[in-house]
Amino acid sequence: MSATPAAVDRMPALYLGHGAPPLVDDPIWPGELSRWARDLPRPAQILVVSAHWESAPLTLGATTTVPLTYDFGGFPLKYYQVTYPAPGAPDLAAQVRALMPDSEPVADQPRRGLDHGAYVPLTVMYPGADIPVLQMSMPTLDPVRLFELGRRLAPLRDEGVLIIGSGFLTHGLPFINFADPAGAPPGWSADFDAWAAEALARGAVDELIDYAHLAPALRYAHPTVEHLAPMFVTLGAAGDPEVPADITVDGYWFGLSKRSFQVA
Repeated sequence: MSATPAAVDRMPALYLGHGAPPLVDDPIWPGELSRWARDLPRPAQILVVSAHWESAPLTLGATTTVPLTYDFGGFPLKYYQVTYPAPGAPDLAAQVRALMPDSEPVADQPRRGLDHGAYVPLTVMYPGADIPVLQMSMPTLDPVRLFELGRRLAPLRDEGVLIIGSGFLTHGLPFINFADPAGAPPGWSADFDAWAAEALARGAVDELIDYAHLAPALRYAHPTVEHLAPMFVTLGAAGDPEVPADITVDGYWFGLSKRSFQVA
């Protein structure tokens, strides 16, 4: 008689700030991410949408051997020697492809490894590198289209897939003081963070999607919006997007908002 398959936990969907390679050396942040992961059910597989991969049509990365993409410059050598030999997720790639309508073609880039928006947080959340990981591109920065993409991906959560939108809630790099990682956040970062936190607490998805018209200090908080965009995939993957998000990390790093959350 065959064994009964083990039950699979329905996973939440996450939006997290991924920092830069030196995140792993911060005295506080890695512990916050590590505790968050310990409080979650163990994922069967992980699907990451990172701010650092924009490609249309929707494109799936490596599914066998999963290399890393050191998509940054000017850091000490040790950050280019980091490894994260996670298994590939070819079955997950097939599931993603099957969930997409004919209007959303899917391409493959089999040599495309995990960029730092994917692997840096994973090194502290799942340091064993023993969970299959797939990274997919953002085919657009349009929040409505990304929200719909998240809705299509939502059934994967019932298969034990942890969907992660990886960005940064504020990302005004030209306007921050890199000499003071623990300094007070600039007003534009605090204002945008407070607006987003309040909207997330109310489940005001429509307002978040309309950030271009409603959010304060947008030109400073997001001179370009790719680090905000993965949030809309996360919100779309929610069971009920209008249920308040569960804030798991807050505070600032070099004045940028670390605010991260999960949705049920």
